[in-house]
Amino acid sequence: MYKKVCLLFFITFSAFSAAEELTIERIFSSPALSGATPKSLKYSPDGSRVTFLKGRADDRQRYDLWEYSLSDNKTRMLVNSDSLFSGEEVLSDEEKARRERKRIYGSGIMEYSWSESGQALLFPLAGDVFYYDIAKQKSQQLTKSPAFETDIQVSPKGQYVSFIREQNIFVVDLKTGEEHQLTQDGKGPIKNGMAEFVAQEEMGRTTGYWWSPDDRHIAYLQIDESPVDEIVRSEIYADRIDMIKQRYPAAGRPNVLVKLGILDLHSGKTRWLDLGKERDIYIPRVKWARDTLLSYQWQARNQKELELRLFDLNSGKTNTLLTERSDSWVNLTKDLRFLENSDEFIWTSEKNGYKHLYLYDFKGRQQHPLSQGEWPIDALEAVDEVNGKVYFSGRKDTPLEKHLYAVDLQGEMASKPQKVSSRAGMHAFTFARDASGYIDIFSNLSTPPQVGLHKVDGTRVTWLEENALGKEHPLAPYMDDWIVPQLGSIRAPQGHELFYRIYKPANFDANKRYPVMVYLYGGPHVQLATNGWDRLFNQYMAQQGYIVFTLDNRGSASRGKKFEASIFEKMGTVEVEDQVTGVKFLRSLPYVDAERIGVYGHSYGGYMALMAMFKAGDYFKAGISGAPVTDWTLYDTHYTERYMGKLDADDKAYAASSVLAYTDGLKGPLLIYHGMADDNVLFTNTTKLVKKLQDEGKQFELMTYPGKKHSLRGEKTRKHWHKMMKDFFDRHLKPS
Repeated sequence: MYKKVCLLFFITFSAFSAAEELTIERIFSSPALSGATPKSLKYSPDGSRVTFLKGRADDRQRYDLWEYSLSDNKTRMLVNSDSLFSGEEVLSDEEKARRERKRIYGSGIMEYSWSESGQALLFPLAGDVFYYDIAKQKSQQLTKSPAFETDIQVSPKGQYVSFIREQNIFVVDLKTGEEHQLTQDGKGPIKNGMAEFVAQEEMGRTTGYWWSPDDRHIAYLQIDESPVDEIVRSEIYADRIDMIKQRYPAAGRPNVLVKLGILDLHSGKTRWLDLGKERDIYIPRVKWARDTLLSYQWQARNQKELELRLFDLNSGKTNTLLTERSDSWVNLTKDLRFLENSDEFIWTSEKNGYKHLYLYDFKGRQQHPLSQGEWPIDALEAVDEVNGKVYFSGRKDTPLEKHLYAVDLQGEMASKPQKVSSRAGMHAFTFARDASGYIDIFSNLSTPPQVGLHKVDGTRVTWLEENALGKEHPLAPYMDDWIVPQLGSIRAPQGHELFYRIYKPANFDANKRYPVMVYLYGGPHVQLATNGWDRLFNQYMAQQGYIVFTLDNRGSASRGKKFEASIFEKMGTVEVEDQVTGVKFLRSLPYVDAERIGVYGHSYGGYMALMAMFKAGDYFKAGISGAPVTDWTLYDTHYTERYMGKLDADDKAYAASSVLAYTDGLKGPLLIYHGMADDNVLFTNTTKLVKKLQDEGKQFELMTYPGKKHSLRGEKTRKHWHKMMKDFFDRHLKPS
């Protein structure tokens, strides 16, 4: 299958003129080499149009709002960001942190919401709220306060716009234009309607309040940060050092205290729910089931137990609908769906080893599974109650591709779901509200992301962004030298299968021996070796004469809970074992230079690069570690304790998972880089490692980036960072 894709790819470009040389300068300049990829794709509530954010050709980080109209089948700009706000957007510290957690980068229109009528749009810009009337093509600024408004929402019935200001919940009545402050006690460590740090960074929850379907109530979390350690960290910029006080819940240390309340907009009063005697808990999800039924998920601190509870406003009673338990941890999902036409809901569980869909009634009784088999689903995508269909994305055919499947709501197709998507590769889906159609973002090894609009049976209606690899595509000048990677698998000594992706170098000659760059991540919830479009730096390194190899070790995603949970209480162990298995495979290839294999990773990949260099120095001859965790006691509670358990006073597992325990194993050249304003993986991780290596007389290279957070955003920074890495590997892996 993959060879056929590659052949077609090269036939397409056979008529092109001589290729230009791919450079790092070009990779990180505009227009984007991978072509235009719309963001934040949404159907309007009435289904008449599809909207998306699109970067400009001359500035790919400046976004405007575009639409595809289903009435005239045309694509056009709907809102020019300059018409709303054209000056420099100055963000509050809270908003900067929120955007970093949500991985939102750029300028212009970065977020938007539809009104329920589909006739207006809501934009948060420059700390204020803008309401845009589509028919009049005019914007109205709803707020004009010196304070910064965040987490802006339109109520389900469209009567209100709500937001957080200075740690309290506010609403604007769209009929009268009047603003009302709903909570009063948000100040200091008390925050109303806001998501705490670990909720944003680790739970995938960036809000702390939820509207009831009838606009009558708002459920919200009140967090008290006073128990959380207040650390003082330095954010080092080019011209200053900011001393930042931050409530950071490190592993084993106290979390926030959390309360869940329901605010009545008519009376202005809040009813607080009884969450139980144990206060050291998480509330990762809240969702309304009906106008007067609120569900919430209660998670134990050790994350081995998760309860779905349902609170009835009329009776004041709470029922526990179901409980998930695990010997390792229970993964969170966003797949809970309450049906509208029956007192039933859909839930996902890994209780049988793989994530699958189940139908329950409102008393918590399982009706039947909706999917089953030794393969996982990725997500519940849509429910069509009228036609009795459920749509989900999953890996039934292969873990290397994500596809759309349909099953019967009655469970008759659970073991044999109907495959809807047809093109081999990776897909991401956004469905219309009535499940009549969907948006598909597709790519594979030889096809950059394409965005299509489809009927629910899989038939493509139109391209929203075809991104065709024609002569006008940004990649066109480089295609004669383009290298398409190959996918494969190897069997580990322990018996499990490991999938990999490999690039052979430019002008490949099987009689020569080449250096290798192993690019890895290695951590949970991430998968790199797929039939999907890859990062361009890997392509660049292959064109520079490197074999580029990536292997997904135990602990990574899309292989079931047993494969993932192999890392429980022993991070940095089984992952390195599997990466060494990958290197042994590379050494068996006659065209690999076994003495010139390097490793590179960022974040968890940075941690893995260090572990590889320290614990397997006979296999990895040079390494680059970016923004690494070096000591898991420095990382946050929800992530770290999920995989390592709660930190005890004398915890051998934590000690064994720290790179600091293995620094004496460093044999080859090492480069470490880190952003000096990183508030996720704190810069302290690198300074502790630097001190340890210096004390041991170990030589290494270090690059720090003033003012940069964890993702090292910025065109100039990214060019410098990647040129530095290429230079490092050239010096240490290429023959002199």
